[in-house]
Amino acid sequence: MREAKLVARLRRTLDNGALLSLVVWEVPEPVPPSAHWFKYSLFYGYPGERIVGYDNERGKGDHKHIRGVEVPYTFVSIDQLMADFIADVEAEREAR
Repeated sequence: MREAKLVARLRRTLDNGALLSLVVWEVPEPVPPSAHWFKYSLFYGYPGERIVGYDNERGKGDHKHIRGVEVPYTFVSIDQLMADFIADVEAEREAR
């Protein structure tokens, strides 16, 4: 059996005091109901306040959270995941 392999990890405090955190693992088998071989958790917000989040929790599959609203997310690739997450973070930063 393959072992999980860390693909990316980043944790930064931004100039506005918000936290940007991401962790991506390549896993031995897909996390149901996702069909791809990655487990991820991406976060932008403040302590106790998630503004933007992307994850693929077991049983829920790929989805994102924008200011408390959860919507399905269509996973295409890690590169697209990062681009979509950063676009949502920048949109929220501009809105403030």
